[in-house]
Amino acid sequence: MHPTLPRLEPVDFPALKRGVPDTLQVNLGYLCNQQCLHCHVAASPSRTELMTRETVDQVIAFLDACAISTLDLTGGAPEMNPHFRELVCAARERDVRVIDRCNLTILLEPGYEDLADFLAAQSVEITASLPCYLQDNVDQQRGKGVHARSIEALRRLNALGYGRGGSGRVLNLVYNPLGPSLPPAQGPLEAAYKHELAARYGIVFNRLYALTNMPIQRFGSTLISKGTFDGYLDLLRSAHRPENLEGVMCRTLVSVDWQGYVYDCDFNQMLGLGLPLAQPTRAGRRTHLSDLFGRNLAGLPIEVRNHCYGCTAGQGSSCGGSLAPASAMAGLAAKPAVAG
Repeated sequence: MHPTLPRLEPVDFPALKRGVPDTLQVNLGYLCNQQCLHCHVAASPSRTELMTRETVDQVIAFLDACAISTLDLTGGAPEMNPHFRELVCAARERDVRVIDRCNLTILLEPGYEDLADFLAAQSVEITASLPCYLQDNVDQQRGKGVHARSIEALRRLNALGYGRGGSGRVLNLVYNPLGPSLPPAQGPLEAAYKHELAARYGIVFNRLYALTNMPIQRFGSTLISKGTFDGYLDLLRSAHRPENLEGVMCRTLVSVDWQGYVYDCDFNQMLGLGLPLAQPTRAGRRTHLSDLFGRNLAGLPIEVRNHCYGCTAGQGSSCGGSLAPASAMAGLAAKPAVAG
């Protein structure tokens, strides 16, 4: 795989500082039942990195010690970590909102047949990857047969009340472009998804998040191989909107890797750009979650590189979807919303 960090310098992205964190995003490991082209984590069935119970216990202790309102679980397939359910239960017992970033097909894997029921019982919010409502586009990006299995999983979630008004069980979907382009405006695309999924399969959901592909890891390496890396980065840079800087997720989020080391965001985690502390506990040591107990992070600088343009380009992109209000994206909204 081609290294992407050297291609993201020299840095011309604006300097950023942290606010007060309210979200802990925890990567439970890189093991996944899928291997997707756009995956910035380079997750796959062959990966062995998984968070240990000791580190999971540190995450729980951090929830007790700090005013964290949201626990955002990711991977790989986070559900494949053997301590996933214990962590979910511990967070829900503390009335912490839990988001499971689910690839859908994990719900159908042997040994995970009761996973959907568990998530429903714990009122876990599901943010599920579905890069298109069309079969060919999904299977091209995520593997043959993934679309059909994803539809089956969505139907199973709908049967449990997910995505249905008044159920309290939230189901959001995630769209990523198939290649090196910006996603279309989120609002019209969400409307298209809702219409097509309902008409074709009888599926309902709450929100659609349109995310920009980051030029790092597997996707970035593919761009380098095709000779399109610099062009894509230029596209992101040229579409930068300064007003999106206020809403970027790194201001209020702490990202934790499978070993417990901390970063400003999941993308910095994949680049090895650790969260800098004003007074590190030991020179040369990576910052660990255990170092953050009792620390005030507000006002600290955020590690930025030029991949950060992926979060501020166009309508903006974050783990919660678009940053720009729909009114600000009227020009994009006038274009046809075609997924994939």
